[in-house]
Amino acid sequence: MGLLSILRRLKQSPEQEVRILLLGLDNAGKTTLLKQLAAEDISHITPTQGFNIKSVQSSGFKLNVWDIGGQRNIRPYWRNYFEDTDVLIYVIDSSDRKRFEETSLELAELLEEEKLAAVPLLIFANKQDLVTASPASELAESLSLHTIRDRMWQVQACSAVTAEGVQDGMTWVCRNITFRKK
Repeated sequence: MGLLSILRRLKQSPEQEVRILLLGLDNAGKTTLLKQLAAEDISHITPTQGFNIKSVQSSGFKLNVWDIGGQRNIRPYWRNYFEDTDVLIYVIDSSDRKRFEETSLELAELLEEEKLAAVPLLIFANKQDLVTASPASELAESLSLHTIRDRMWQVQACSAVTAEGVQDGMTWVCRNITFRKK
């Protein structure tokens, strides 16, 4: 099924909203990504204490994006936001190799959550504009993503600062939305 047919189907039911959960460790670039999606100024970003919600209109439907803080003390509260999630976007700082193991463990925990079962997963390999960034393919290998069999998933190289790769990731999201029975 192509993007146009998905968009047509969504347009036919204007009340249809897409709930997107945006997660990742602190300093991964989630809020910058969210502001980039909402076409807002990204020059002054501060760490998220709690959560941000933005509704973004895209091709006739409404994306409700929930950006939840990634600090270690906030992560236990992530599960309060799992209900009715249509797509999970997980953001990784591709330049912070020291935290790959930590982010891998957090992602693995998320993928075990019953309320997120079969929810499509987009991983933004963020900060590709930095020379120290790991390529998306290397990140996918270090996270053992090839073992994921219970959902659609994609790794998308991007830079939330320059917006490169962001639209490609969101196009993948639109193609892989599976609305859950509410």
